[in-house]
Amino acid sequence: MTTLYLIRHAEAEGNLYRRVHGQYDSLVTDNGYRQIKALEQRFRDVKIDAVYSSDLFRTMTTARAIYVPKGLPLRTRADLRELSMGEWEDRSWAGVDRTDHPMMRLFADSSPDFLAPGGETYEEIRRRGTAAILDIASRHDGQTVAVFAHGTIIRHVLAQFRGIGLGREEMSKTQHSDNTAVTKLEIENGQVTVVYSDDNSHLSQEISTLAQQHWWKGGARADVNLWYRPLDLSKAAAQDYYAACREDAWRNLYGNLDRYTGRGFLADAMTLSRSDPHSVWQAMFGKEPAGILQLDPTKDARERAGYISFLYLNPEMRGRSVGVQLVGKAVSVFRPRGRDKLRLVCSEANETALKFYRKYGFRITGTSPGAYASLYNMEKYIGYEYRGELD
Repeated sequence: MTTLYLIRHAEAEGNLYRRVHGQYDSLVTDNGYRQIKALEQRFRDVKIDAVYSSDLFRTMTTARAIYVPKGLPLRTRADLRELSMGEWEDRSWAGVDRTDHPMMRLFADSSPDFLAPGGETYEEIRRRGTAAILDIASRHDGQTVAVFAHGTIIRHVLAQFRGIGLGREEMSKTQHSDNTAVTKLEIENGQVTVVYSDDNSHLSQEISTLAQQHWWKGGARADVNLWYRPLDLSKAAAQDYYAACREDAWRNLYGNLDRYTGRGFLADAMTLSRSDPHSVWQAMFGKEPAGILQLDPTKDARERAGYISFLYLNPEMRGRSVGVQLVGKAVSVFRPRGRDKLRLVCSEANETALKFYRKYGFRITGTSPGAYASLYNMEKYIGYEYRGELD
C-alpha cells in the first residue's frame, strides 16, 4: 500500500489578484510563504519517502516545505499541472465573465461541455490527474509520498476516486480546498481510499486564503472582481473622470488643493496614453467605473522595473480588499515585457497607502522630495525567485 498526501499549492498571484491562472506560471504571495512555513511545521515529524509536484513555480515552491527539510529531491511532472485555461490565461475573472459569460457559466457548473478556447475539458483533467496519481503510487509501494498540485485538478481527481460525476449537482458534493490544504489517500492495487480531504487545520484564520474570500461559499455575498479597459483620454468624459480622481486623491492626502497641478497630471497621462495604449487603465466593477491604474512603461525600464504612476480607487470601492487587483493588473502588463519588479512612490504622510503597499510586498528603498512631505520610493519583486525569507 502507498500512503499519498495530495497537497494544494500555497496562495499564489491568481488567488490574490483574481486572475485566471491555470497553467500560467504565477508566483507565491507573501501570505503564501507564511502558509508554506505552517505546512512545514505540520509535516515536521511525518516520514516522507518521496516528493512530487507539478512543474509550475507555485507548486515547486510550496513543495519546499517538505523536500528541503527532509533532504529529498523534488520530482516534477507536467501531468500534475492545473487545468489549462487556454486563451483565458492571465485575464481577470470579471473580464472573462463579461466577454464569455455562457462558457464561464459552464466553468462554474463543472459542466462536461466546458472548454476555454485552446484549453482543457474537465474530463481531460480527470483522466490526466488520475493517471498521474496512480502512476506515482505504483512506483512507491509500501512508502509515503507527498504530491503537490492545484485546486481544480485535486478537486476533480478526488471526485473521480469517489465516483462523483461532472455537473453542478454532482460536484456540489465536493468542496474547494484552501491553499496548502492536505488530502490523505491510501492506494493499493489501483484502489483508492480517501482517508481525509482538504484539511487546512495547520492554517490560522489570519493566513487562510478561503477565510478571506467568499466566492466558494455561494449565496448572495460575493467577492468584488474587477475588469479593465484602456481609459480613452481623447474623450472629454474620460478627461473629466481622470481629473476628478486626481483631485480627490490629492485632497484626501493633503486636505486642500494648494500646489495641486491638475492640468499637469492630465497632460502627463494623455502623453502616456498616446505613446502606449496599455499605460492608463480604468478599473471597472460591472458597468461602473471603479478606479484608475496609470503605468509608465519607460521609467526605470533599463533597470527592468515597471513603474506605477497612479493607483486610485473610487470612494465606494475602498475598504473592500480590491486595491490589490490593480497591482495584479500592473504585474500582468509589465511581466511579459521582461520587468522583474514594480516601483512607485508614496507620501510618508499617507499611512493607509503605506500599510496597503507593505501588506502586498512593497519595500521602502529610499526617499524623494514631495509637495508637502517626503515620498517613499517603494519596490515589489515580481520575478521568479524563491522568497522564503519573508516573515
